[in-house]
Amino acid sequence: MTGRRYVITLSCPDRTGIVARIASFLAGLGASITEAAYHADVEAGVFATRQVVDAASVPCDVEELRELFAPVAAELGGEHRISDTGTRKRAVLLVTRDQHCLHDLLGRVWTGELPVEITRVIGNHASLEPIVTAHGVPFHHVPFPAAGDRFREQGKVTAFEEIRKLVDADDPDAIVLARFMQILPAHLCEAWAGRAINIHHSFLPSFAGARPYHQAHRRGVKLIGATCHYATADLDAGPIIEQDVTRVDHGDTAADMVRRGRDIERLVLARGLRWHLEDRVLIQGNRTVVFH
Repeated sequence: MTGRRYVITLSCPDRTGIVARIASFLAGLGASITEAAYHADVEAGVFATRQVVDAASVPCDVEELRELFAPVAAELGGEHRISDTGTRKRAVLLVTRDQHCLHDLLGRVWTGELPVEITRVIGNHASLEPIVTAHGVPFHHVPFPAAGDRFREQGKVTAFEEIRKLVDADDPDAIVLARFMQILPAHLCEAWAGRAINIHHSFLPSFAGARPYHQAHRRGVKLIGATCHYATADLDAGPIIEQDVTRVDHGDTAADMVRRGRDIERLVLARGLRWHLEDRVLIQGNRTVVFH
């Protein structure tokens, strides 16, 4: 998609006339709609839509558009968001030692494939700093206490507080846990709700927690996969954005599964992050509507 666009998303109680009301509002502005998607969840009684309009066809800036649309959203009883593709979105990456997802995201940003500015990368180990700085992105090492440290819990609290300050200083649109092998505390999950995106190396809800490929190998599965989801206080149980799988067989070792799984993780995280940045994901409880 080329050219500047305004993206309007709305979730509201389902009833007749919603599409007509939104269309009437946009027509009244003379707005040219370039994309429109709708979904009605009959069981939940919730309606969701994503509308994209040509910014050049709207006789106001995005701030005024937000003011004008707010009464319409209030009338429909919904939650809404309007973003401007002319404003580049920003993300902070959290990493540990695994580098495949980091390499992939940095590469996609470098080539212009992923529409985001990575403002900084934060790692609890320093080993990935050379990769990050080679891409001209600031790297911050925030060490966590080792297992067995008698002050470990307090040390983790201190480390997460430093991470919070670094992240919140950028006010990013996405906080990406790119194989960040630390569990976000509940208060950060709440503060970053709908922005913290995790890649789990398993096709959730199967094999949650640590070493899922080894769990899958012991179980003798024929498919392995990865899940991109929003992080919540419930470990590996947040709203799912994207998933994919690949086939394995009895001849594959756990190491083979890890290698194949990493390819899936890269793709799933990149897709999920892109859809989030393009405002294609609407959260409804512990589920999502994803307008591809």
